[in-house]
Amino acid sequence: MDNIAGKKPALTWAVHIAVVLLVLLWVVPTFGLLVSSFRTGDQIVSSGWWRAFGTQEQQLNPIRIAGEEAQADGKFVIEGNLFDNQNTTISRWGTSSREPTAYAPGDTADLGDGQTLTVQENGAFVLTSAASTEGTRLPRVFATAAAPPEFTLENYNTVLFSPLAGQSIGQAFLNTMTVAIPATVIPILIAAFAAYALAWMDFPGRALLVAAVVGLLVVPLQLALIPLLNFHNTIGIGKGYLGIWLAHTGFGLPLAIYLLRNYMVGLPRDIIENAKVDGATDFQIFIKIILPLSFPALASFAIFQFLWTWNDLLVALVFLGTSNDQQVLTGNLVNLLGSRGGDWEILAASAFVSIAVPLVVFFSMQRFLVRGLLAGSVK
Repeated sequence: MDNIAGKKPALTWAVHIAVVLLVLLWVVPTFGLLVSSFRTGDQIVSSGWWRAFGTQEQQLNPIRIAGEEAQADGKFVIEGNLFDNQNTTISRWGTSSREPTAYAPGDTADLGDGQTLTVQENGAFVLTSAASTEGTRLPRVFATAAAPPEFTLENYNTVLFSPLAGQSIGQAFLNTMTVAIPATVIPILIAAFAAYALAWMDFPGRALLVAAVVGLLVVPLQLALIPLLNFHNTIGIGKGYLGIWLAHTGFGLPLAIYLLRNYMVGLPRDIIENAKVDGATDFQIFIKIILPLSFPALASFAIFQFLWTWNDLLVALVFLGTSNDQQVLTGNLVNLLGSRGGDWEILAASAFVSIAVPLVVFFSMQRFLVRGLLAGSVK
C-alpha cells in the first residue's frame, strides 16, 4: 500500500524544508547587500545590515577639543560643542582609544596636570585647566552616539557617475553590456541552425558531429585561451570586442547545440512532415515552426550564456584588455576592492549594480529554464 499511485512520499516535509533553507541561503545575503548599498560607511562599519532600520549605537570618529580660551575663577576655560549637528545624542564618551566608553554624559574626566573635561549628552563640553592651554595640543573625545536610521543614494551616484578614476563603474557597466548581449545572441543564432540540422536533416557524418559536440562539453576553455589569442593576432583581430564575441561564441556553442538539439528532437515529427508535404522548405520549417516551439530551450541557454559572459573575468582579461576604458565589471570590482578596500559602502553599491542585471534576466526567464533543460530527457 506504500506504493499506491498519487500518495505523497513520507519525506515531503524534509524536501520542503531543504528548499526553504536553500532559498533563504541566497535571499538573505542578497537582501543584506541591497540594504548595505544604501547605508553610509560609518553605519556599515559600526553595525550589521539587520540593525539598519532602528536606532543604533555608533562609534564616531575622534573629535579634538577646540575653542576660545577664557578665564573664570582663576582657571582657564574652553566651552563649546563637539557637533555641528545639535541633534546628535551621546550615550558614552572617553578621552582614550583604549577606553572610548569610559564616561557617561555629564561625567567629569580628570586629564591630569590640573585639567578636567565634562561632556554633556548633546555634545556640549567644558574644558578647565589650571594653566593656559594656548600652544598646547588639546585632548580628543571618543564619542558613542545613538544614530537614527540613515539611507542615501550617494553611494550609487559615486559608483555610477563619479569623475574620479577607480571609483566609477559606469564605463565598466557599459563595457559589460557591450560584451554580454552580442556574446549571448550570436551563439544562439548559430546553435539554432546547427541543432536543427543535427536533429532533423539527414546527411553523412551526423552522428559523428553529435558525438564531437558532446565531447567538446568537457574541454576546459583554459586550454584554448592562448592558442585562440594567437590565432586572433594572426588574422588581425587582436584584442577587442570582435575577438571576445567570437571567443564567447566558440566556448558557448557546444552547450547551446547540445541543449537545442535535444529539445528539437523531442518535437512532434508529424508537424514537420506535414509541413514538408505542404511544400515548406527546411528554412521555412525552421523559422516558422521550430523556432517558436523551441523558445523554452532558447531561453534556458540564454540565461546560462548571459550569466556566464556577465560574470566572466578570465576571458575578458585575455581578449579585451585591462585599461580603464576596456575593463568589464568583474575586473573593475577587483581593482575597486584592492584600492578602496575600506569603503564598504562603495563596494556594496558596486556589487549590487553588478548583480542587478543578471537577477532581472533570470527572474524574467526562469519559467522557461526547467522546461528547456529537461527537454529530450524523457520520451
